[in-house]
Amino acid sequence: MKKHRVGIIGYGWAASAHIAAINATRQGQVVAVFSSRPLDPAEVAAAHGAGTACHDDLDAFLAEVDVVDICSLPALHHAHALAAIRAGKHVILEKPMAMTLSECREIVGAAEAAGVRGCVCLECRFSNQFLATKAFLDQGLIGEVHYGEVDYYHGIGPWYGQFRWNIGRENGGSALLTAGCHALDALLLCMGGRVESVTSLSTKSRSPVFEPYEYDTTSVTLVRFEDGRVGKCAAVVDCLQPYYFHTHLVGSEGSLLDDKFHSAKLQTDKSGWSRLNLKMLDSGDVSDHPYQSQFQAFFDALDEDREMPLTSLRESLKTFEAVFAADRSAAEGGRPVTIAELG
Repeated sequence: MKKHRVGIIGYGWAASAHIAAINATRQGQVVAVFSSRPLDPAEVAAAHGAGTACHDDLDAFLAEVDVVDICSLPALHHAHALAAIRAGKHVILEKPMAMTLSECREIVGAAEAAGVRGCVCLECRFSNQFLATKAFLDQGLIGEVHYGEVDYYHGIGPWYGQFRWNIGRENGGSALLTAGCHALDALLLCMGGRVESVTSLSTKSRSPVFEPYEYDTTSVTLVRFEDGRVGKCAAVVDCLQPYYFHTHLVGSEGSLLDDKFHSAKLQTDKSGWSRLNLKMLDSGDVSDHPYQSQFQAFFDALDEDREMPLTSLRESLKTFEAVFAADRSAAEGGRPVTIAELG
């Protein structure tokens, strides 16, 4: 079985989880790390294997690898992705894809023109919660879903390593872009269909804990699909509560609420919820994210010369089009913004 030589750009919190997950797949092996800050080669080798080289020269780094995993600061994603793609490397790209829609589209276009594959770390699609939820929906047990809510509640305060850069507009951007994109992406996964327009409003906590943020840290977005169905996504990164990935889907034959459901088709008792055997997403810690499942699917797709399932660059672009449309809507006081007007 072919081993894919993987290089990591950026050596921070997310990279530590990515390296462990890649090395746990059947085909992936991290062989090099590129960082703009000085690294201790002995420390990196001790943590990730004796064969892991450290680089501060991007061209030398790219020459050693087949796949580039980009874990750098979000504002650098665009430049690092294009450098990797132009060198003919497949890419794994931590979310967000980039900090503007034009940058996201340029990454996708460049990859398709170069004939390289890529995926974006919208890894919640590979979680037990959403694999089970999607399988349940695909069986038609609550009929056709006409309304859905998927909400992201995760207070990203000083207790998280990313707080120091997440507070700035340059690398954080918005509540949706920095983290809530996971929930909006899950809503699009569950609802299916194409987004016609979004309407969004945003605000910010008055807690001194979140005062350093340069942008609104709570938003609520209404999504209208082209076939008339509607959905809602709250992105709340300034809450003081346990992590919660709320899901409520309403269909013609019943409803699903987190890990509970009622199905008229199955004639379950509507006076009480029935339980699904699934594990809810319950942590924002990168070490708890289902990266290994996503990366295994990515390497399998590379070996079979096909598109990455669920989180390919092209598929992920749909989510970020909705994110940037929502951020424009919020910036303009809640004006509905269509996907078509994004150009």
